Amino acid sequence: MNIFTKIIKRFTPMEKCKNADIYVKVLSNKYGLEIGGPSSLLQRNNVLPIYPHIKALDGCNFSNETIWEGKLIEGYNYSYDSSKPKGFQCVLDAVNLASIENNKYDFVISCHNLEHIANPIKALKEWLRVLKNDGYLLLVVPSRDKTFDHRRNITSLDHLIDDYNKSIDESDLSHLNEILTLHDLSMDKAAGDFESFKRRSKDNFNNRTLHHHVFDTNLLIQLFNYLNVKIITLDFVKPFHIIIMGQKLSD
Repeated sequence: MNIFTKIIKRFTPMEKCKNADIYVKVLSNKYGLEIGGPSSLLQRNNVLPIYPHIKALDGCNFSNETIWEGKLIEGYNYSYDSSKPKGFQCVLDAVNLASIENNKYDFVISCHNLEHIANPIKALKEWLRVLKNDGYLLLVVPSRDKTFDHRRNITSLDHLIDDYNKSIDESDLSHLNEILTLHDLSMDKAAGDFESFKRRSKDNFNNRTLHHHVFDTNLLIQLFNYLNVKIITLDFVKPFHIIIMGQKLSD
């Protein structure tokens, strides 16, 4: 379960996405891959209830054990909806899906995951690679203002492009000082006190808890345009969910 999902369940009533029917209609009866899931936000009667409507879903997580999902076993163990057969659980880094062939999936989903990736453009290019032509990319990312990132500046597209050109990898800690200085621990009780947060942050390669980059709707629009992904719909759901879905254009 994502850290933001835990915060929402504890403090904030869920609000449904007003355009949920559009997402459901587009993804119904399709076969997809979820990066960093499963996510309660996508379950029935939740913010964006697409799980009950899709044909099948595989999952991808970066390690055999994560803070959010606990222990994972690669194989047909990906459980996302009680009415659906389990999908295949991949253990792969989000920026390198080498064992997954090109053009395999009808859609790729990532819910509150992109901000944890040091090189988002590299990751997105991989996710587009495994998408069929005309397939769909669905992202949910946190809006800064109502999260523990509210003191930080929005990342620029130029910064993300520079990270990609420099082949920044997941060992990168170039944002660590900014995060330690500006992260609002009063809004992140799971992180503990400052020293605990600092230790966890320094070990980010193993736990992937850092928010390397800070997103808003404008940056997501710029990213989709840069990657030649046609935007289908864009929503904001309180308290801090930015939801965007686009279509991969034919090669």
